[in-house]
Amino acid sequence: MEKILQQVINLAREAGKFIKEQNSIVSSADVQTKGAHDYVTYVDKNTEKMLVNGLSKILPEAGFIAEEGTSSKKGERYNWIIDPLDGTTNFIHKIPFYCISIGLEDVVSGKIVLGVIFHIDMDEMFYSCEGLPAFLNDNKIIVSDIRTLDNSLLATGFPYHDYERLPEYMKFLEYTMLHSSGVRRLGSAALDLAYVACGRCDVFYEYGLNAWDIAAGTFLVEQAGGKVSDFAGGNNFLHGREIIATNNNVHSEFLTSFTKFVPSKLIR
Repeated sequence: MEKILQQVINLAREAGKFIKEQNSIVSSADVQTKGAHDYVTYVDKNTEKMLVNGLSKILPEAGFIAEEGTSSKKGERYNWIIDPLDGTTNFIHKIPFYCISIGLEDVVSGKIVLGVIFHIDMDEMFYSCEGLPAFLNDNKIIVSDIRTLDNSLLATGFPYHDYERLPEYMKFLEYTMLHSSGVRRLGSAALDLAYVACGRCDVFYEYGLNAWDIAAGTFLVEQAGGKVSDFAGGNNFLHGREIIATNNNVHSEFLTSFTKFVPSKLIR
């Protein structure tokens, strides 16, 4: 698996080079709308094609769960779960907080066994695979040692089309203003999770996300010593569209506080 990991890292760097080259070229004329406030460009699509082609050579038997639908092939043992450009809105607006996210799912266990997130503009490669710790470039990373919600820095994302739980979500946001070190809305769930993994943030939470947004990041958090759950405290976060990721120390306190405002829609 370590050999595969290195090949994926190399591929992510190659794809990241393409994205960076296009950043100064892409314009509003290149932006298409997939849904309400949900955007895509030729950069997303071409990067995904590049990744699907490269990953197919690395592990030919694997299938794909890919945001832009380049491949619908499903694997019997493995699926690559990829977001070619997480943070497209940031990318469109020239805000340098977007990334490539690649996770490898073991279909039999339902678990992610490899994760790579490349923060292109910062040249930061977050990565791990089964049996290894998590790394940022060549340095091992671990989650923070913060022990209380009051001292925690939180990251989240706001819904852009599913507003059903927005009133409760905003009430909790008000609560966190009084009971945390602050809340950041940075615009890339994958990077938010990478930041929890390396200790820059202590908690990340959001609903309405897809597997490609979080596959690699949740794996990195766990490999770095953190904890990930759905809003019910269970393990249905990859496809359950609810996620809480923490440094482990504050998970129970955060979950208890959060679900007083925003209960889970999942049945445990």
